[in-house]
Amino acid sequence: MKFEDFSLSKEVLKAVSEMGFEEPTPIQVSAIPLVLNGGDIIGQAQTGTGKTAAFGIPIVEKCHRGKELFAVILEPTRELAVQVAQEINEIGKSKKIRVLPVYGGTSIERQIKSLQRGVDVVVGTPGRLIDHLNRGTISLANIKIAVLDEADEMLNMGFVDDMETILKNTPAERQTLLFSATMPQPIVNIAKRYMRNPEKIRVNTKDVVVPKIKQIFYEVREEEKVNALSRLIDVEDPELAIIFCHTKREVDEVAMKLGQLGYNAGALHGDYTQARRDEVMNKFKKGMLDILVATDVAARGLDIQNVTHVINYNIPQNPDSYIHRIGRTGRAGKSGMAITLVSPREYRHLRLIEKTAQTIIDRKRLPSAKDVLMAREKNIVKDISEIINENKHAGYMDMVRELSEHHSFSDIAAAAIYAAYGEIKETPAEEKYEKPGMVRLFMTIGRKDKIKVPDLVKSIASEAHIPHGKIGNIDVLDKFTFIEVPEELADRVIRSVDDMMMKGRRVKIQKARAKTA
Repeated sequence: MKFEDFSLSKEVLKAVSEMGFEEPTPIQVSAIPLVLNGGDIIGQAQTGTGKTAAFGIPIVEKCHRGKELFAVILEPTRELAVQVAQEINEIGKSKKIRVLPVYGGTSIERQIKSLQRGVDVVVGTPGRLIDHLNRGTISLANIKIAVLDEADEMLNMGFVDDMETILKNTPAERQTLLFSATMPQPIVNIAKRYMRNPEKIRVNTKDVVVPKIKQIFYEVREEEKVNALSRLIDVEDPELAIIFCHTKREVDEVAMKLGQLGYNAGALHGDYTQARRDEVMNKFKKGMLDILVATDVAARGLDIQNVTHVINYNIPQNPDSYIHRIGRTGRAGKSGMAITLVSPREYRHLRLIEKTAQTIIDRKRLPSAKDVLMAREKNIVKDISEIINENKHAGYMDMVRELSEHHSFSDIAAAAIYAAYGEIKETPAEEKYEKPGMVRLFMTIGRKDKIKVPDLVKSIASEAHIPHGKIGNIDVLDKFTFIEVPEELADRVIRSVDDMMMKGRRVKIQKARAKTA
């Protein structure tokens, strides 16, 4: 089936095409015709099924700009309200539909000014929406469509009374659309009281999960998880990854340990201020953070198109949670990878999730140190191939010709790679002891930042005022670097170099963790 089969206007079809939607998802195939025909629907579907467009497309199609609000959409979180508003804005841009997200934690006066200028669709969190109703700055008296999105999440967050209050402020003849991953009794009760003969739509979990997302698991003992995570990140080299943990404390610990190992990771959970959450999310969306470590609740409603990997640091507690988590990848027709770390005692629970979610999760062997080394070499080959293909090396050709009078081309090439990437060893640098009298320091900069050994030697020597010859082994890895300095100079180097700008980024330096038995 195609979007053209829904008899949509040219404006909406154009917007859908520009957004990259090629064909409707199962929930869209079922929901769009029903909503266009004016019926109430209950859609039982998880994140990643395309449900925002399932109600957003018909709302935009039916909406005619006017002085009164046409539709109201309730969302459990600020992040989800913003994302849904953005998507409906995209769908409605050719029709010039005006969409406004309203949520707490930001200026209500600014929202009031936008409302006074005229809005067609409001997407809001229950608390802030009720605040506007009490102030008289929003009227729902004449709306045509009300949407309860992620209804079970709003129930979990204590918004059930607020949902009812808002529905009571809408006309009885409105069209009501309810979407929920699960259908607990309080949500069923709301449907009975406020909906008229709703059509029920349920998306088969198998239809959502299997086609685009490769699912694998690794059996790992609890005490080895961070090391396993490090190896997986090195080998998989994700563009953007979300790592899920059960608790806020674990999120902080995993993010901190990944940071110490040189990975560009940020943490997200409910204890952070809204400003901190916004900062982390903006960095992740812009690719300034490669890895987001989060709890289920904090990541609820996040819709980021380019997440290539979801990693379950802990096995999810139930199949719904598993589907919610892995649905963060494989978006907009792209493929994705879902990785789960499982301790031996959790194996049976994983198989239960697999059976209930009607999916297949393959078992794989954890990458070895040699696999990590091979992945590192592959990345170097890729980097150099790109330089050659883009002819960035042309300015060095005269230098190469001069060197070729005394050395072979293979020696010149190998020496140049050594200068750029440092020494490649069978044993990862993080597993070695420092030499007697020397201390190993860890720096949060690596090959991916285009840093070279001579740059590091020069920077450290000049900043810390120590002779070049005092600096020992330097191991530049993909995302971090290990440097050996005399024990008596270590504190001076740390004081001088910590927070220094290198290659356009602020670099942290500290003593490397000693290997434990």
